Amino acid sequence: MNKQDIFAMVVRHSCEVIPELEGHAFRPDESLSDLGANSLDRAEILMMSMESLSLHIPRVELFGAETIGGLVDLLYGKTQTV
Repeated sequence: MNKQDIFAMVVRHSCEVIPELEGHAFRPDESLSDLGANSLDRAEILMMSMESLSLHIPRVELFGAETIGGLVDLLYGKTQTV
């Protein structure tokens, strides 16, 4: 899976968790917080994304991703080391 695929997956999961985002033009430089995701929403989006990628990693390893693009980069990097 490439970065574009992972970005599309994160967008899809974000819209599942926060239906109000359906139709939003997501950008890699946006944060989930800025889009209205609270901490529980963000945790659910992360969990769903990790499950979709069959990743089993401590969430603390994904700490620091401040934007959607940053999250995509971290997830992509983890898929390359598995």
